[in-house]
Amino acid sequence: MSMFCFQCQETAKNQGCTLRGVCGKNDETSNLMDLLIYLTKGIGIAVEAAGYPGDAVMEGGRFATEALFATITNANFDPEKIRALVLKSQEVRDAIIKRHKIDVADLPDAALYAEKNADRFSEKSISVGVLAQENEDIRSLQQFLIFGIKGLSAYTHHAAMLGQEDERVYRFVLEGLASTLKTLSVDQMTAFVMHSGECTVWAMELLDRANTSTYGNPVITKVKTGVRANPGILVSGHDLLDLFELLEQTKNTGVDVYTHSEMLPAHYYPELKKYPNLAGNYGGSWWHQDKEFASFNGPILMTTNCIVPVKDSYRDRIFTTGMAGYPGVRHIPDRKAGGQKDFSEIISLAMTCKPPEQIEDGEITGGFAHHQVSLLADAIKDAVTSGKIKRFIVMAGCDGRQKDRGYFTEVAEKLPHDTVILTAGCAKYRYNKLPLGDIGGIPRVLDAGQCNDSYSLARAALMLKDAFGLDDVNKLPISFDIAWYEQKAVAVLLALLFLGFKNIRLGPTLPAFLSPAVRTTLVRLFGIRKTENADDDVKEMVGV
Repeated sequence: MSMFCFQCQETAKNQGCTLRGVCGKNDETSNLMDLLIYLTKGIGIAVEAAGYPGDAVMEGGRFATEALFATITNANFDPEKIRALVLKSQEVRDAIIKRHKIDVADLPDAALYAEKNADRFSEKSISVGVLAQENEDIRSLQQFLIFGIKGLSAYTHHAAMLGQEDERVYRFVLEGLASTLKTLSVDQMTAFVMHSGECTVWAMELLDRANTSTYGNPVITKVKTGVRANPGILVSGHDLLDLFELLEQTKNTGVDVYTHSEMLPAHYYPELKKYPNLAGNYGGSWWHQDKEFASFNGPILMTTNCIVPVKDSYRDRIFTTGMAGYPGVRHIPDRKAGGQKDFSEIISLAMTCKPPEQIEDGEITGGFAHHQVSLLADAIKDAVTSGKIKRFIVMAGCDGRQKDRGYFTEVAEKLPHDTVILTAGCAKYRYNKLPLGDIGGIPRVLDAGQCNDSYSLARAALMLKDAFGLDDVNKLPISFDIAWYEQKAVAVLLALLFLGFKNIRLGPTLPAFLSPAVRTTLVRLFGIRKTENADDDVKEMVGV
């Protein structure tokens, strides 16, 4: 066993990747990530020892969320970048220790480890990985917490890029990381895991406020999936600020900008959709990128996670930025204070490329975030009261490569015509191009946006609970049929549990990091269950 990773849904045999990640991550990168996570725990211990002063919480929390973001599935495959973060983690930790005059005598190893020779990192990383904790149930709870923190760290980082930060979130991240180095009871560990759901709600609220205050509230929008005759740049990932700056820099250049996968919802924001050079959406979810990037012909910008091993057919046209990275791929540096990232290299390259090859020609409708749903609340309530809408099915989450994910397409096709699908995240590509029609003008697929906009779906459900005068959100005619893939989905699940939602179906498999005992507890307390087959699940969800 040269590595061990079981953080994503596609982990080998639903047990763990031990030689190379199914995602494409090699053992060197995986082990370096284990060391980086270990050192962020040390930062948490250092800030705790300092008594959680505001400056240390902000500095330590800001770095920890960036570092953890780099370790989520399909974000960064570049070992050199992870080594640089390992070095920086020691600098951040040591600066906090020095500035606050912390006595290091009783601190654990994670707060003391000092090694500037990157060639020696592998020696340490092997001893501090996931399997360093031998007790299966304790390991399960610790990793459940860490994966949830990874997910909320991604959302927190995006909000910070737009100037929105919350000291409570940073403090919890540091406290949660530090807790995994301590001997805690199962109840104490469980409390941390469940509190991470509350913290994820804070993080998603923060990002929602950052996005809407910057770009406006999403509005109902029809997005074209065809192409124009101009050369183009394709933007994938999740970072709206990167897209905005690219749109600014490509104005009046004759270069169009297209969104891919989780960037589709950018078209719903008024301050982004007003750009005439925002041409449309190209392709589908993240795992189709090897073929879709090849046919696009122009440059591709990966702003965050969801990059897969790069093919030769587009290797000379793909760029990463932010916490994303891939060996041998050009990386756009971070913006300087008060400035924008410099995308001139990408734009110049685009001008030499052929226009995109058309792979489809249609429209996708979206923009049903919580503000837009609030404007439709009376119409939705009337449709439910009159019986036109019998049930809402939340089918948010992630897409993936496994054939059994066709289940979600089957469910969408087999749901009765008096049901409405609420969605967010790239799972929507399994059914958002199907001709499912509408109910009295209300589309049967209501797309709230990116994976973080699962917050919008939760708010919409809570809004409907109040509209119908119910005392429990689980009394609404609503069922959850969620697809998951990586750690942001773990964070969203914990947020939903914190908000009181129960009886959530999760698939296509339950997470490998859940031990039998932890899985049993989730079933008992929250009714978590695995997706089974489309026919039976549809019958049960709609009460047939």
